[in-house]
Amino acid sequence: MSTSSDLTCTSGYGVIVQYLNDGKRTCKEVEEFIRASTLKRSLDIFKLQTEHVSLSHLRVAHSMKEEVKKMEEFREKQKEARKKLEQHMEALHKHKSTQLKRTMESKRMYEQKCIDKEEAEQNVNRSSSGTKHMEKLCAKAQQAKVNAVEADRIYHQSVMSLAKIRDDWLKEHIKACEVFEKQAADRINFVRNTIWTHLNLLSQQCVSTDELNEEVRKSLEKCDIQEDIEHFVKLRRTGDKPPAPVLYENFYSGQRVPPKLPPPLIKACPSTHRAAGVQDEAYSVVHF
Repeated sequence: MSTSSDLTCTSGYGVIVQYLNDGKRTCKEVEEFIRASTLKRSLDIFKLQTEHVSLSHLRVAHSMKEEVKKMEEFREKQKEARKKLEQHMEALHKHKSTQLKRTMESKRMYEQKCIDKEEAEQNVNRSSSGTKHMEKLCAKAQQAKVNAVEADRIYHQSVMSLAKIRDDWLKEHIKACEVFEKQAADRINFVRNTIWTHLNLLSQQCVSTDELNEEVRKSLEKCDIQEDIEHFVKLRRTGDKPPAPVLYENFYSGQRVPPKLPPPLIKACPSTHRAAGVQDEAYSVVHF
C-alpha cells in the first residue's frame, strides 16, 4: 500500500513486486547451485570404475536430480500464478488512471461551465439595453445554467465511477497482497527445505564415500607386492631367452667370430684409511 495522496501512485505495489522478483531470482540461483552440484556428482560417479560405484552414490545422484526438477516445477508454477495476477492488477491500475484522467477533465469542464453561467448572469444584471437584447442575454444565461447543470451531472457521475473503480482496485489489491504473501511464505519454506535436503544428500554422499574409501583401504591391506609383480610377469611374459648376438663375419675367410666386449670400467674410490698423497702400486684410479 502507498501513503501517497496520488490515486495513480503504485510505489507500494512496486515494492511488493520487486520483493517477489528478488525471491524469484533467489529460487533461480538455488536451482542453478543444485544443478551444478548434481552435475559435478554425476561426473564424479562417471569417472569412477563401475565396480566401485555404490548404490548409495547412484541414489544420491538421482535424488539430487529430483530436487532440481522439483525446484524448477515450483518456480514455474509460482511464475504462472504471479503472471496472471500481475496482469490483472496492471489492468486495474490502467483503468483507474484512465478514469482519473476523465474525472479531472470533467471537473475542468464543470468549473468552466460554472464560470460561464456566472458571467452570463452578471451580464443580465448589468445590462440596461432594450427588451430584445435582454431576451438574448437571458436566453444565453439560461443555456449557460443548463450547461453548468449538465457538466455538474457528468462530473459527479465521473467521480462516482472513479470511486467504484478505486474501491474495486483496493479490494483486488488486498487480495493480490494476500496471494503474494502466501507465495513468499511458500517460496521461503520450499527453498529452506530444498537446501536442507540437498545438504543432507551431500552428507549422505560423504558417508557413502567414506565407506567406499574404507573398502579400498581394506583391499590395500591385502596387497602383496611380489605377488602383483609375478602376476604381471605371467600375464605379460614374452620369452626367457635374450636376442642372439650379432657375429663378426670375415669377408675373406667367412669365419664367424663372437664380438669381444671390453672389460667394464670400474670407478674405484681411495680408501678412507689411506693417508692423503700415499699411493699403492696395486691401486689405480680410473677417471671418467
